[in-house]
Amino acid sequence: MNNNKALEFIKELEKHRNEQDIVKMKRFFKSSDPETLCMGLNMRTVFQIAKEFIDMPLSEIEKVLESPYYEVRMGAVSIMDYQAKKKKISEEKRKSLFDLYLRRHDRINNWDFVDRSAPAVIGMYLLDKPKDILYTLARSSNMWERRTSIVCTHAFIKKGEIDHTFQIAELLLNDPEELIQKAVGSWIREAGKQDEPALKRFLNEHGSTMSRVTLRYAIEKFDKETRKFYLSMGK
Repeated sequence: MNNNKALEFIKELEKHRNEQDIVKMKRFFKSSDPETLCMGLNMRTVFQIAKEFIDMPLSEIEKVLESPYYEVRMGAVSIMDYQAKKKKISEEKRKSLFDLYLRRHDRINNWDFVDRSAPAVIGMYLLDKPKDILYTLARSSNMWERRTSIVCTHAFIKKGEIDHTFQIAELLLNDPEELIQKAVGSWIREAGKQDEPALKRFLNEHGSTMSRVTLRYAIEKFDKETRKFYLSMGK
């Protein structure tokens, strides 16, 4: 029965197809994959259905990741996220999710696929382990792997561990992709909520050379005068 879970899941999503919203959904998909299609599903619907299939075997999740449909792949990474967040998940299962994510990063190829699943699937797995893989990802030619390297550190930030966020941000500061620039700014801002002086030290050192996009995202929560000060030193 488990062998049909991927097909069952996709059929369930298809019941909610909305042709009128397809154009709107395509605006959110910025992958380099020209073959991606859209069903026009509301994300809340995708998440709800994914939760109903939370026990889907990893072999079936991989089949779902093969789908050309944006919402179907969002469903796949959502199932992975839900599984990774289970309180009683085994270390073996957590490692298998981690491996699947990295092995099939070719299908996790949009900013929100990464943001939906990287913190739990990658970050939570690495909490008590060496972080070397993240520095490899940060240097990848694949922009989505680079985004994963910074986004997954949200799991560390929640535990009060911010050093890796700033170190990876430093590697990505000159990234040409706006979606990476936004991620760097957003995640150092989140790290700054744990330690504002650390964020200010980082900005004092790099604010004059980082992209305007990164800088604006990083200082978003500062008061007006502090924002004005850092904007005066940006590119």
